[in-house]
Amino acid sequence: MPTTTPHSTVATRLSSLLETVLQTPIPVRIRAWDGSTAGPADAPTLIIRHKRAMRRILWQPNELGLARGYIAGELELEGDIYDALDRLQALVWRSPDVKDLPFHTVAADLVRLGVLGTQPKPPPEEMQVTGTRHSKRRDRQAVSQHYDVGNEFYRIVLGESMVYSCAYWTSDEPGYGLADAQRDKLDLICRKLDLEPGMRLLDVGCGWGSLAMHAAREYGVSVLGITLSGEQADYARKQVAEAGLTDQVEIRIQDYRDLDDGPFDAISSVGMAEHVGTGPYKEYAEILHGQLKPGGRLLNHQIGRLRLPDKQPHQPRSFIDSYVFPDGELAPIGTTVGLLEEAGFEVRDVHALREHYARTLRAWVANLESDWSAAVRLTSPGRARVWRLYMAASALAFEQARINVNQVLAVKTHRNGVSDMPPTRSGFIA
Repeated sequence: MPTTTPHSTVATRLSSLLETVLQTPIPVRIRAWDGSTAGPADAPTLIIRHKRAMRRILWQPNELGLARGYIAGELELEGDIYDALDRLQALVWRSPDVKDLPFHTVAADLVRLGVLGTQPKPPPEEMQVTGTRHSKRRDRQAVSQHYDVGNEFYRIVLGESMVYSCAYWTSDEPGYGLADAQRDKLDLICRKLDLEPGMRLLDVGCGWGSLAMHAAREYGVSVLGITLSGEQADYARKQVAEAGLTDQVEIRIQDYRDLDDGPFDAISSVGMAEHVGTGPYKEYAEILHGQLKPGGRLLNHQIGRLRLPDKQPHQPRSFIDSYVFPDGELAPIGTTVGLLEEAGFEVRDVHALREHYARTLRAWVANLESDWSAAVRLTSPGRARVWRLYMAASALAFEQARINVNQVLAVKTHRNGVSDMPPTRSGFIA
């Protein structure tokens, strides 16, 4: 652990203090509010602009304390954000208990730096939901807080396709970009579902309507898309009308638990299951199974983790739960497959797309950074910072196999066991 002297700079003292509080070496350069620096010259720089950031970390010595400081603009990352976050992983994953921290060893610096004080209020972007977890009312709150932040902001981040799930990158040729990869992903889903003219498709968690419109326009199906987001529904309905697809596509604000429109020929659930939660997931799968015709297919596109997290009695609230996806849950693929089978589905194909999501997230970060001023104007500096941090960190998590994403294709077999599935995968995976 670094030692300080009466002549140490503010940055040196801060570096020593951070190593004590976070209980791990500091792998980046530190620049303090007085301009002093400490640490490796060739590393990204963590700029501590305000003493309040240190108070946040003292009260929350984990990813949430660091995130709050960044979102509030009291901390800044200078240099490549991916390199910085990669180096800082050891810090953000640690969650030492405040009462166990050896403050006596840095008491003099705490006083000298003026960082002692009451816990600062969280930035206004921090989300709060109330009521019973995964109740209809609370789920609607959670969805609204994440998605109802302005369609124009989402257009900056997601690009023209307005698809908020990982793209399917089928080419490295010049000129092939995010919009092409998202179109290829929508088409992959439609092929897996074996859509044909005259069929009925249910799109659960339909977002801004991109999949519903693609399926109706390119495959001639009728689509019911449901969402809990008012802003998504307004945007999707407008796009459907402008495309002349109102006779084929209905967008509805509705909870999946209130569905009574079956039977459908096919169901898509893309980026929806993460909001459902592991506990209610079997009921969710049973509802979808009940809405399908025999021989009908379900395409479930879902982010997951490699294993369930270790149970901790006092696990602190995470950055993602506080600022991005309240009540969101990631389950291992084995858990998801097991719950689908318990609900009556036969799982026929699992398609891992982890690297595709990493590439998609990097494209979204580039979109946000290239139009940063507009993104800030449309939301707030803190909200734009939330998205930059969340997407860049998620890109690294996918690249390093800490989380994954899979498309699971399942079927509701006929009573006699006939699946109506082709004998090989060549019919739906190019």
